[in-house]
Amino acid sequence: MTVNSRSDRFSPQLFDLLASGEMGECRLTPDGSNYTFLTTVSQGGEHLKVIYKPRRGEMPLWDFPGGTLYLREYASYLLSEALGWGYVPPTVIRDGEFGEGSAQLYVECDRREHYFTLRERFVEDMLRVCAFDVVANNADRKATHTLLGNDGGIWLIDHGITFNAEYKLRTVIWDFAGQRLPRWLQDELATLRDGFDAPDGLAESLGKLLSRAEVDATRYRLTALIDQGVFPIPTLRRAVPWPWL
Repeated sequence: MTVNSRSDRFSPQLFDLLASGEMGECRLTPDGSNYTFLTTVSQGGEHLKVIYKPRRGEMPLWDFPGGTLYLREYASYLLSEALGWGYVPPTVIRDGEFGEGSAQLYVECDRREHYFTLRERFVEDMLRVCAFDVVANNADRKATHTLLGNDGGIWLIDHGITFNAEYKLRTVIWDFAGQRLPRWLQDELATLRDGFDAPDGLAESLGKLLSRAEVDATRYRLTALIDQGVFPIPTLRRAVPWPWL
């Protein structure tokens, strides 16, 4: 099966604007335990809506190193791109009103839609999302972290608590638990595995953002998912995030 990648739909100019455009007024969003701002970046008459998550706004977590959640947002974007799936909106690390943080393109979407309303219409996408979360070790896949964009495609957001070296998978997507991965999905994952440690590969990129143990654990999860060929079943005492939406 051919991946319908969206990785090349965005121009270099968009990434330049995202990374270096002048940041406007930051408006705090009402949801989430960390400080998350909706703002704009502007340059040469062009404007983008972005979600800005500064390092300074991160609440301490006992099981994640302090000040690293914004790096994990960017690492998740890199994983999505390395897979060729293009599910995570363009994301950069940049300075802003409240210091260094992640800046992610804001996705215009239908707020009535979420994982539970989308799963039967987008089965192939959800199989990929499930695999993505296993590899990224996503500890917080709420239903509303899966969006239906106004472009008609699936988008994934909120990846601050990912890539822990310790198993942390917590998600609402357990529909495929114990099922075998389709051959096409194993092949797509295998392409990433084969180039994981290549020069300029994902391991090198992640190594600038995560600890060595976290990069090694990512490689292990990817390889294990391919070799076992089965989606995991819930094993944690709390395997579903709260709230679900």
